[in-house]
Amino acid sequence: MTWGATGLTVRFGDIVALDGVDIAITPGEITAVVGGDGSGKTTLLRVLAGIGLPHDGEVRLPGPGRIGYVPPQGGVFADLTVDENLEFVAGAYRIGSPWRERARDLLDRSGLGGFGTRLAGSLSGGERRKLAGSMALLPDPELLVLDEVTTGVDPVSRMGLWRLIAGAAASGAAVVLATSYLDEAERARTAVLLHRGRVLLVGGPDAIAAAVPGSVIETDVPTDARRAWRHGRRWRQWDPAGTPTAGGVTVEDAAIVAELASAEGMR
Repeated sequence: MTWGATGLTVRFGDIVALDGVDIAITPGEITAVVGGDGSGKTTLLRVLAGIGLPHDGEVRLPGPGRIGYVPPQGGVFADLTVDENLEFVAGAYRIGSPWRERARDLLDRSGLGGFGTRLAGSLSGGERRKLAGSMALLPDPELLVLDEVTTGVDPVSRMGLWRLIAGAAASGAAVVLATSYLDEAERARTAVLLHRGRVLLVGGPDAIAAAVPGSVIETDVPTDARRAWRHGRRWRQWDPAGTPTAGGVTVEDAAIVAELASAEGMR
């Protein structure tokens, strides 16, 4: 069964947060949702996590207790120990007695194996996010929904979180994650670019990069500031009339070009 949504529209008063969004999340694969502030990423993931937002369209989700969710902030109880956080999840999901062995395995794999008696509030930001990920994985969900789980996390902790994420997909979970790191979108099987509540691009990272219209060049001094962006110490510049670039275009380039093209009425 593929989870996701078709024609998903969510409104908050006069504000349209999502406008006819289609997304398919396949078991055993990772789908990355990328987009800037106000793009609708969090609203989309809240719907996919089964949080009751009013909406139009079709939403396909597993049954109760089969979804793991990490919200964009928090996700742990600061005044409980690491072990108590996991025990709370076990009780809430009514997981049987083997949950302690699974919890220990998750903590070991996330690098928190010796932290069971520590208060969650005393953990570093990266450690709290790894604990939140472990809590979401404890019930062995069919659908794992992760909202900006790696944002603001140090590189070592990001690697630890990605080991958990990849392990969940390898075990058969359908994983959907929102990320502000476009290099992470390149690790996913499918990337979905949201802009102002609409899907601009969807597909595998290579296909998205190959679909960029025109050319993207690297330069020391851009000749068209409206279509240029920083890339390390140099600039990247998009020429919509140029010959399509053979290789060298990243998902980040594709995302920027898609938003520029949308602003210019080309999409």
